[in-house]
Amino acid sequence: MRHHLWLSKELWNEMLSTVKGRYEAEKKFPSRQELRGIIRGKGLYSQVAQELADRLLDALKRKVKMKKEGKRCGFPGFKSFDRMKSLVYPQFGFSLGHKLRVTPFGELAIKKHREINGRIKTLTIKREPSGKWFVIFVAEEPKPEPKQNNGPAVGMDLGLVNFAVLSDGTKIKNPHHLKKWEDRLAFQQRRLSRKARGSKNRRRARTKVAGLHEKVANARRDFLHKTSTELVSTYSLIAAEKLNSQDMAMNGHGKSINDVAWGMFADMLCYKAEGAGSRG
Repeated sequence: MRHHLWLSKELWNEMLSTVKGRYEAEKKFPSRQELRGIIRGKGLYSQVAQELADRLLDALKRKVKMKKEGKRCGFPGFKSFDRMKSLVYPQFGFSLGHKLRVTPFGELAIKKHREINGRIKTLTIKREPSGKWFVIFVAEEPKPEPKQNNGPAVGMDLGLVNFAVLSDGTKIKNPHHLKKWEDRLAFQQRRLSRKARGSKNRRRARTKVAGLHEKVANARRDFLHKTSTELVSTYSLIAAEKLNSQDMAMNGHGKSINDVAWGMFADMLCYKAEGAGSRG
């Protein structure tokens, strides 16, 4: 699988080089058919290679759209091996039984954290910086009947001292996930900086740093899931101010603002509110 990620990285960079060359010479992009001509014979499964070409085309469409809106947007970037993280099977090439069977890797033993309901449509095999591998399924299932939520309405003020203060007086403490691991992260990052570039010791040190960042991210996501689930189960309407956390992070307290992940929390509230019969 690592070899196929390397092949994906090489193919992405080759396609991007072709796109940039065509644009500089003719001020236009290659067609979908032309890009799909490049992917043949590269050693990747056809579905994975086609999805990679489609991903590049989508990035180019976003560039054109942003340019028309007067926004600054450059070309997609060339990728190093560390930046190529996933193999996507959009339709075929896999089946799930007691084990996961994937072309061309054969059977893979996996740990399912829950049973999958509905018809599986896509599969993504993803490598994390810590070296762990995950498989992500997208499944189609019937839309459930909406629940009835007769709870009260509430307003919510997001902050840094307290994660949130509700209009009924409830306060949700800020767990400061990053602060709890800050000293260990700093220690491991100092060790990483002292290792020789390209050495096995540096790779091992980088994996340890990535593992700590993964623990912080998992703790943050777990807190956000539990908090958002409790809120949509309790209140029928949740109103919060619209915050531009990206601009706020650039103007000060960036580390703290990124740690509370207001944007991720708002997304969770929105999709969970619909299923719980409330509005966010």
